[in-house]
Amino acid sequence: MGGILERLTAAQNSHDAEGFAALFADDYRSDQPAHPGRAFVGSAQVLENWTAVFAGVPDFRGELVASCIDGEVEWGEVDWSGHHVDGSAFAMRGVIVATVRDGRIASARLYMEPVEQGGAGIDDVVAELYRPPR
Repeated sequence: MGGILERLTAAQNSHDAEGFAALFADDYRSDQPAHPGRAFVGSAQVLENWTAVFAGVPDFRGELVASCIDGEVEWGEVDWSGHHVDGSAFAMRGVIVATVRDGRIASARLYMEPVEQGGAGIDDVVAELYRPPR
């Protein structure tokens, strides 16, 4: 099989939380730079998180849109979709940058965000984010 992110996606699509967590080093370090409070350490937390994901989104589907491997680092653009148990849509997209050690993910930076449906247009977003003078 290909890179670690392909194996990760296969485990996601099998809804195999234990197989998914086994792809991570015991001392795995997870960072979400846009959300620093979400950082954690350990594959046990991966198992806990993804057990909850599969319970909350029973038809979870992951797609590895694109990926690149450079030595120990693998980058992947991912698309996650499905439905929450209440039937509402679930969709997240973003990039994962993983560092691999001994065939397992030692650390990763996740840039995953919920897909915004019907959000503001680019002009409004530029005005809100950058506040240019009028």
